[in-house]
Amino acid sequence: MELDGRVAVVTGGTRGVGAGIARAFLAAGADVVVCARRPPDAPVASAGRTARFLPVDLRDPAAVEDFFAEIARRHGRLDVLVNNAGGAPYRLLRDGAPVRHARVLELNLVAPLTVSLAAHGLLHAARGCVVMVGSVSATRPSPGTAAYGAAKAGLENLARSMAVEWAPEVRVNTIVPGMVRTELSHLHYGDAQGIAAVGRTVPLGRLAEPDEIGDAAVFLASGRAAYISGASLLVHGGGERPAFLDAATVNDAATVNGPAVGPGEPTAHGPGVAGGAGAGGSAGTPAGAPTRTTDDKEG
Repeated sequence: MELDGRVAVVTGGTRGVGAGIARAFLAAGADVVVCARRPPDAPVASAGRTARFLPVDLRDPAAVEDFFAEIARRHGRLDVLVNNAGGAPYRLLRDGAPVRHARVLELNLVAPLTVSLAAHGLLHAARGCVVMVGSVSATRPSPGTAAYGAAKAGLENLARSMAVEWAPEVRVNTIVPGMVRTELSHLHYGDAQGIAAVGRTVPLGRLAEPDEIGDAAVFLASGRAAYISGASLLVHGGGERPAFLDAATVNDAATVNGPAVGPGEPTAHGPGVAGGAGAGGSAGTPAGAPTRTTDDKEG
């Protein structure tokens, strides 16, 4: 398979998006190590193969150094590092003390930097790659998860700088997921009906599956992406329909028979685009901005 004999580490790989990424690497033939503070409820497995679990607190630099020393001892190499661990509780800025917001930055930005630095020697020797797991929250307002969005924006910039500094031996890229259906989706979007309703706000009509994020990570780690570095790959099903399309009244039935619009003249929606709920208008939680927590990646 594409990654036979390669060794991959997936941080926060015990559940949610991280487990999906780990399964995709297992299916691609890689030897996979997942890490988190707590062990998974069940082993992460795919294609008859199982990921090895090693515990580590990624916010402890000494523990992270020990972790990669163990990787070197057991496997002798490291080809892929996926910095997936992260998350944040839903908390408006004014409702949290600065130290709480700082901890979100620590987990989602400082920890991936710590991990990448500790893994650099092994990755350099193997001419490997780093895959950061970002978020659409990095590029638009994230009320309730502002520190998380800021951290993910910093993570993308960090990846671009790393891609320049560590080239040509180590490639560095970022996956930018939108909303993903995990075992904790009910905490974000409600019951099955709510999850389906939120999925309908995505142009592709549904939330992503964790393994689909994993497939994107496998691609970036494979030889087929050998000339891709410093890039951000959007995996968000088309993103979000702009809210103004559904707020504008220019194409509503009540106004269509009003002031004439000449043939071929663009409306506020652009040529041939209809507004209103019938055109697939967005509602509910914006992509990448869960209403309760985003910690389904931490493990």
